[in-house]
Amino acid sequence: MLSYLWAMDNRITQLFDIKYPIVQAGMVWTSGWRLASAASNSGILGIIGAGSMYPHVLQEHIIKCKQATKNPFGINIPLLYPNIEELLNIVLDHGVKIVFTSAGNPSTWTPFLKEHGVTVVHVVSSVKFALKAQQSGVDAIVAEGFEAGGHNGREETTTMSLIPMVRSALNCPLIAAGGIATGRGMLAAMTLGADGVQIGSRFVASDEASAHHNFKEKVVASKEGDTKLTLKELTPVRLLKNKFFYEIEDLYHQGVSKEVLAAHLGRARAKKGMFEGDLDEGELEIGQISGLINSIKPTAAIVEEIVLEYQSLLKEIKNGSLDL
Repeated sequence: MLSYLWAMDNRITQLFDIKYPIVQAGMVWTSGWRLASAASNSGILGIIGAGSMYPHVLQEHIIKCKQATKNPFGINIPLLYPNIEELLNIVLDHGVKIVFTSAGNPSTWTPFLKEHGVTVVHVVSSVKFALKAQQSGVDAIVAEGFEAGGHNGREETTTMSLIPMVRSALNCPLIAAGGIATGRGMLAAMTLGADGVQIGSRFVASDEASAHHNFKEKVVASKEGDTKLTLKELTPVRLLKNKFFYEIEDLYHQGVSKEVLAAHLGRARAKKGMFEGDLDEGELEIGQISGLINSIKPTAAIVEEIVLEYQSLLKEIKNGSLDL
C-alpha cells in the first residue's frame, strides 16, 4: 500500500493528465477562471464552478481560462441548473474535456457527455448514490463527507466513514472530499482508499479565488465549531455562523414551516455573502476544515505546501520516524 501512496502517478493523474492527484473544487462564487487556471498551472486539476454562472458568464470564464493555462481544467455543473443543456453545449463548443456533475441524476447527461469524448466525474455523499453514478458510466466519483462546505448530504456521513465504504463498493477511480486542506489530510484520505482528493475550502482563502476579501478574512478567522449544517428541509448547506445563520436557528426554535424557511432564505444569499462580502445577511458557505486555515496565499503556494507535507510524511513513514 505504501508504494502505491508513494507514487504521485496514479489513476487520477492519468485520467486528467495532471501532475498531482488533487482537484480544486468547483465552488459557487469562488471558483472562477483565475482560480481554476492558477490551480491547473500548479499541477493539479482546476475547476470552474458553473453553479453561480449564467451561460454567457461561463463562456467568458472558459475563454479566459484557456488563455491563462495550457493545462487541463474542468467545469463543475449542478445538474439541477435550469439552463443545463445550454451550459453543456457551451462546454462542448469550447472543447472542455472534463466535467464534474453534482446535485442530480448522473444517468441523465453522462451518456451524452461521454458520446462527445468528455471525461465525467460525479459528486456523491453516500454509497447508494456512488453505485448509481458508477452504473451511469462516469469515469470517476467524488465522495464528499458532510464536513464539506456548501451543499451537502442529508446522511451526515463523515469522510472518515464514507471513503472506505465507497471504496469497498466501487471499482472506478475515487476522489475523497470534505475536511481535506493539508498534506496530512490528503495522506489520510489516500490511506482510506481514495485515489486522489478534492479540496475546496483551502482554496477559498487563496489570492485567486473570486470570493470577496471580507469572506476570505472571515474564513481565516474562523475556529472549530464555527460552522454548522443547516436547512436540511430545503437543500442542506454548511455555513459559517453569522447573523443570517442565527436567524435561521431562531426560526427552527419557533417550529416554522418549510415555506417560511424558504421565504426567509430568499434568493442570492450566497452571492450576497461570498461574492459581495455581506458578512451579516449573506450565506457564508465553508467547510469544517476552515478552523485549520489561518492565511490567504497564492494558489501555487497552497499546492506546494500540500504536496511537500504529503511527501514529507510519506518519507517519515518509510523511515519509521513519523511522530504521531
